[in-house]
Amino acid sequence: MSSIAPCLWFNGNAEEAANFYVSLFPNSSIDVISRYGEGAPFPAGTPLLISFTLSGRPFQALNGGLHFTFSEAVSFSIDCADQADVDRYWDALTADGGEPSMCGWLKDRFGVSWQVVPRTILTMQQNGTAEQVARMMDALLKMRKLDVATLEAVFKG
Repeated sequence: MSSIAPCLWFNGNAEEAANFYVSLFPNSSIDVISRYGEGAPFPAGTPLLISFTLSGRPFQALNGGLHFTFSEAVSFSIDCADQADVDRYWDALTADGGEPSMCGWLKDRFGVSWQVVPRTILTMQQNGTAEQVARMMDALLKMRKLDVATLEAVFKG
Protein backbone atom coordinates (compact mmCIF):
# COMPACT_ATOMS: atom_id res chain seq x y z
CA MET A 1 0.00 0.00 0.00
CA SER A 2 1.30 3.48 -0.88
CA SER A 3 1.59 6.21 1.69
CA ILE A 4 1.92 10.00 1.51
CA ALA A 5 4.26 12.13 3.62
CA PRO A 6 4.70 15.90 3.41
CA CYS A 7 8.31 16.76 2.55
CA LEU A 8 9.50 20.09 3.97
CA TRP A 9 12.40 21.84 2.19
CA PHE A 10 15.06 23.42 4.43
CA ASN A 11 18.38 25.13 3.87
CA GLY A 12 20.66 23.20 6.20
CA ASN A 13 18.51 23.12 9.34
CA ALA A 14 16.19 20.19 8.55
CA GLU A 15 17.46 18.08 11.46
CA GLU A 16 17.05 20.96 13.92
CA ALA A 17 13.49 21.54 12.67
CA ALA A 18 12.55 17.85 12.80
CA ASN A 19 13.93 17.52 16.34
CA PHE A 20 11.99 20.62 17.40
CA TYR A 21 8.70 19.34 15.95
CA VAL A 22 9.19 15.88 17.46
CA SER A 23 9.75 17.49 20.87
CA LEU A 24 6.38 19.28 20.69
CA PHE A 25 3.95 16.57 19.66
CA PRO A 26 3.09 13.29 21.39
CA ASN A 27 3.49 10.04 19.44
CA SER A 28 6.41 11.52 17.48
CA SER A 29 9.90 10.31 16.62
CA ILE A 30 12.90 10.71 14.35
CA ASP A 31 12.82 7.56 12.24
CA VAL A 32 15.65 7.66 9.67
CA ILE A 33 18.35 10.16 8.77
CA SER A 34 20.25 9.88 5.49
CA ARG A 35 23.32 12.06 5.01
CA TYR A 36 25.11 13.81 2.18
CA GLY A 37 28.32 12.26 0.91
CA GLU A 38 31.42 13.92 -0.53
CA GLY A 39 30.95 16.42 -3.36
CA ALA A 40 27.38 17.30 -2.44
CA PRO A 41 25.92 20.78 -2.05
CA PHE A 42 26.33 20.50 1.74
CA PRO A 43 29.35 19.20 3.67
CA ALA A 44 29.65 15.42 3.88
CA GLY A 45 27.71 14.11 6.85
CA THR A 46 25.09 16.87 6.75
CA PRO A 47 21.60 15.40 6.96
CA LEU A 48 20.05 15.07 3.51
CA LEU A 49 16.63 13.64 4.41
CA ILE A 50 15.10 13.12 7.83
CA SER A 51 12.09 10.82 7.97
CA PHE A 52 10.12 11.53 11.11
CA THR A 53 6.71 10.97 12.65
CA LEU A 54 4.50 13.72 14.10
CA SER A 55 1.45 12.65 16.06
CA GLY A 56 1.58 9.29 14.31
CA ARG A 57 1.85 10.76 10.78
CA PRO A 58 4.88 10.46 8.49
CA PHE A 59 6.84 13.57 7.50
CA GLN A 60 10.13 14.26 5.76
CA ALA A 61 12.56 17.15 6.12
CA LEU A 62 14.98 17.73 3.24
CA ASN A 63 18.07 19.92 3.30
CA GLY A 64 17.73 21.10 -0.27
CA GLY A 65 19.38 24.51 -0.18
CA LEU A 66 18.24 28.04 -0.96
CA HIS A 67 16.08 27.24 -3.99
CA PHE A 68 12.67 27.20 -2.28
CA THR A 69 11.07 28.75 0.80
CA PHE A 70 7.86 28.16 2.71
CA SER A 71 4.69 30.19 2.18
CA GLU A 72 1.28 30.40 3.81
CA ALA A 73 -0.15 28.46 0.86
CA VAL A 74 0.55 25.33 2.91
CA SER A 75 0.08 25.16 6.67
CA PHE A 76 -0.34 22.52 9.33
CA SER A 77 -3.44 22.74 11.50
CA ILE A 78 -3.18 21.65 15.12
CA ASP A 79 -6.41 20.36 16.68
CA CYS A 80 -6.17 21.66 20.25
CA ALA A 81 -8.31 20.14 23.00
CA ASP A 82 -8.45 23.33 25.08
CA GLN A 83 -6.85 26.69 25.85
CA ALA A 84 -3.90 25.02 27.57
CA ASP A 85 -3.10 23.21 24.29
CA VAL A 86 -3.52 26.43 22.31
CA ASP A 87 -1.17 28.27 24.69
CA ARG A 88 1.44 25.50 24.70
CA TYR A 89 1.66 25.11 20.93
CA TRP A 90 1.36 28.84 20.22
CA ASP A 91 4.09 29.75 22.70
CA ALA A 92 6.46 27.01 21.51
CA LEU A 93 5.97 27.70 17.80
CA THR A 94 6.29 31.50 18.07
CA ALA A 95 9.36 31.31 20.34
CA ASP A 96 12.88 32.11 19.11
CA GLY A 97 11.87 34.07 16.03
CA GLY A 98 8.43 32.67 15.18
CA GLU A 99 5.88 35.20 13.94
CA PRO A 100 2.28 35.40 15.10
CA SER A 101 -0.31 36.24 12.47
CA MET A 102 -4.08 36.58 12.57
CA CYS A 103 -6.88 34.08 13.25
CA GLY A 104 -4.71 31.51 15.04
CA TRP A 105 -2.08 31.37 12.27
CA LEU A 106 1.65 31.72 12.81
CA LYS A 107 5.02 30.99 11.26
CA ASP A 108 7.56 29.13 13.33
CA ARG A 109 11.25 30.11 13.41
CA PHE A 110 11.86 27.93 10.34
CA GLY A 111 9.19 29.70 8.29
CA VAL A 112 6.65 26.86 8.39
CA SER A 113 3.01 28.04 8.75
CA TRP A 114 0.75 26.58 11.41
CA GLN A 115 -2.86 27.02 12.49
CA VAL A 116 -3.36 26.59 16.23
CA VAL A 117 -7.09 25.85 16.49
CA PRO A 118 -9.19 24.95 19.53
CA ARG A 119 -11.51 22.02 18.84
CA THR A 120 -14.45 23.98 20.22
CA ILE A 121 -14.54 26.13 17.06
CA LEU A 122 -15.65 23.17 14.95
CA THR A 123 -18.26 22.24 17.56
CA MET A 124 -19.63 25.79 17.54
CA GLN A 125 -19.68 25.87 13.72
CA GLN A 126 -21.52 22.54 13.54
CA ASN A 127 -24.04 23.14 16.32
CA GLY A 128 -24.63 26.88 16.36
CA THR A 129 -27.14 29.08 14.64
CA ALA A 130 -25.96 31.27 11.77
CA GLU A 131 -26.03 34.25 14.14
CA GLN A 132 -23.95 32.50 16.81
CA VAL A 133 -21.38 31.35 14.27
CA ALA A 134 -21.19 34.83 12.73
CA ARG A 135 -20.55 36.41 16.15
CA MET A 136 -17.87 33.84 16.95
CA MET A 137 -16.19 34.23 13.57
CA ASP A 138 -16.25 38.03 13.84
CA ALA A 139 -14.38 37.79 17.15
CA LEU A 140 -11.99 35.12 15.81
CA LEU A 141 -11.00 37.25 12.82
CA LYS A 142 -9.75 39.99 15.17
CA MET A 143 -7.54 37.67 17.25
CA ARG A 144 -3.97 36.54 16.84
CA LYS A 145 -3.76 33.64 19.32
CA LEU A 146 -7.28 32.27 19.72
CA ASP A 147 -8.93 32.72 23.11
CA VAL A 148 -11.37 29.89 23.83
CA ALA A 149 -13.24 31.64 26.67
CA THR A 150 -13.83 34.77 24.59
CA LEU A 151 -14.97 32.80 21.56
CA GLU A 152 -17.38 30.72 23.65
CA ALA A 153 -18.76 33.82 25.42
CA VAL A 154 -19.34 35.66 22.15
CA PHE A 155 -20.94 32.54 20.68
CA LYS A 156 -23.37 32.29 23.60
CA GLY A 157 -24.23 35.99 23.29
